[in-house]
Amino acid sequence: MRRNFAVLALLMAWGLFGGDSAIARSAAQAPDAAQQSIAKRIGTVKAVNGSTLTLDSSGSEVEVSVQPGARILQLAPGAKDLKTATPLQMQDLKVGDTIRARGAASADGKSLAALEVIVITRAAVAAVSDQLRQDWQKRGAGGRVESVDPTSGDVVVAIPALAGKKTLVVHTNKNTVVYRYAPESARPEDAKLSGVKDIQSGDQLRARGNRNADNTEMTAEEIFAGVFPQFAATVKSVDANEGVLSVLDLVSKKTVQVKITADSQLHKIPPEMAQGFAMRLKGAITAGVPGTPSGAPPPKPTENPQATGPPGGMPPGGGTGGGGMRPGGAPDLQRMLSRLPASTLAELNLQKGDAVIILATEGTANGPHTAITLLSGVEPILRAAPSAGQAMTLSPWSLGGAPGGGDASQ
Repeated sequence: MRRNFAVLALLMAWGLFGGDSAIARSAAQAPDAAQQSIAKRIGTVKAVNGSTLTLDSSGSEVEVSVQPGARILQLAPGAKDLKTATPLQMQDLKVGDTIRARGAASADGKSLAALEVIVITRAAVAAVSDQLRQDWQKRGAGGRVESVDPTSGDVVVAIPALAGKKTLVVHTNKNTVVYRYAPESARPEDAKLSGVKDIQSGDQLRARGNRNADNTEMTAEEIFAGVFPQFAATVKSVDANEGVLSVLDLVSKKTVQVKITADSQLHKIPPEMAQGFAMRLKGAITAGVPGTPSGAPPPKPTENPQATGPPGGMPPGGGTGGGGMRPGGAPDLQRMLSRLPASTLAELNLQKGDAVIILATEGTANGPHTAITLLSGVEPILRAAPSAGQAMTLSPWSLGGAPGGGDASQ
């Protein structure tokens, strides 16, 4: 089990995630801790055996030995003072509880002698997770970074809109918490603490905060940013055993390695849907619809540009046809994907020369990208519009990468 994002939110709300909290200071001042480096582990209790806990921490097992005299505390959500904590006994800890343990870690990191255990109940995690989800949906916004001013801390973000491109100026300050997505993951729980200085033009950015009346500015409380490249490509080879594709990027003409994992979402677009989408995309490009590679004046939109439905949601009225066309706009690929069943790599049966569109993680210098979404059956689309990669934008947020479980449509 990966570390729960709601758990991190609780710890930060309590002031217990950083190194300057009251608990961190008191633990560091403990006699036994003074001579050793203090480490922390966050995870879910898998087993309890006497004074030893088996902890699932970010997918790895850690043996936590609770030392004699160690503090075991339970704080209520929102509490920031140890005076309000409820002392617990070892026998009070249960399988399924989420804890943060602090103490001396072994050299291999597989065990920890805990001087302190903070217990986060499942009820507290569920409550905070629900609150986060609702708050991200209500006060979140996301898009592609256009520019960053390191001096002022302002970030200009281009947000997809039915009436053409909208921009949002995201203001940051010393209290803004910035996370950077891991190169091989679109999960917010895998993101690392970062800073505005690490945000770059072209990044995908999702921010939460208060916006002004006309939704052109936001004072951000929290930001997640990362690189999520998208490729329109043809298959060169498939290693089914390793789950690795070698594809030729049609834009850069370079070979790209893409890893398929259990989290990758694979879809095959049926021929009739691909043909309909291709016709509408070609028509939108010809008409110069915003978001497509044409400079002609756009037609007047017929939808409310302030609409806030999720990009992967059904079109108004719940219709299922039409290839995901936005009224008065370019085809919406996310709408189309919401109606496609998930596939496996074996079911796609990709062959050399097949066309695919892939949204992926940034990847590392020595490793492949990890596929977030892979679409096959896109040949009609790419034939109708060779520059379709500029018009068909997949969002990592609506595919499991949004903090708090939300999407980036707002």
